[in-house]
Amino acid sequence: MRYYIFLIFMLVSSWSTSATQVENRYFDIIHNNKVIGSLKAEKTIDDNKTLYQSTTNITATIIWETQINYNYKVLFESGLLQTSDVDIFVNDKPRAQTYTRKQDSLFIISRDNKRPQFYKEPINYTTIQLYFEQPTTITSCYSEQDGSINKLVALGNHSYKKVNAKGRENLYFYKDGRLIKASIDGGIIQFELVATAKM
Repeated sequence: MRYYIFLIFMLVSSWSTSATQVENRYFDIIHNNKVIGSLKAEKTIDDNKTLYQSTTNITATIIWETQINYNYKVLFESGLLQTSDVDIFVNDKPRAQTYTRKQDSLFIISRDNKRPQFYKEPINYTTIQLYFEQPTTITSCYSEQDGSINKLVALGNHSYKKVNAKGRENLYFYKDGRLIKASIDGGIIQFELVATAKM
């Protein structure tokens, strides 16, 4: 009897581990030709749910030494956005928060505890996916940080430009479908992302 219980346990364990797929991306953050931080992005697929998470840590001199941290957590189900949480800290103090929640066919977007905004169209591509998936046929994406739809423009040679609602531009460069470099206007600071050997 114990043997059969053990077999069932092993089968269930193997199913649960094989059903979940985890993919990581690592980037150095470069400003004025110096590495000032790092970004780790993680994609976890479990059945029809996909969870994207990223953590960015930057130490830069902006008048004085400043620590900036970006934390993203974005959940998709059946290819559609369900929730996203973005928290930005400067010197361990909250700088900005943007939370997006799908409720029926409506998205409720809350920024810095201000009056919520609403968006009605389905969202199937967001900025965090740019770390993992080359947007070959995508012309717009949802910015989890801004709570707005951004334009994506193909520039040729596997490079793309993302333009946000304020006109700020980010550039993304891919090789063999993987992001290898990006030029980011982070608002607080501008920097480059360069994929590391860990990728």
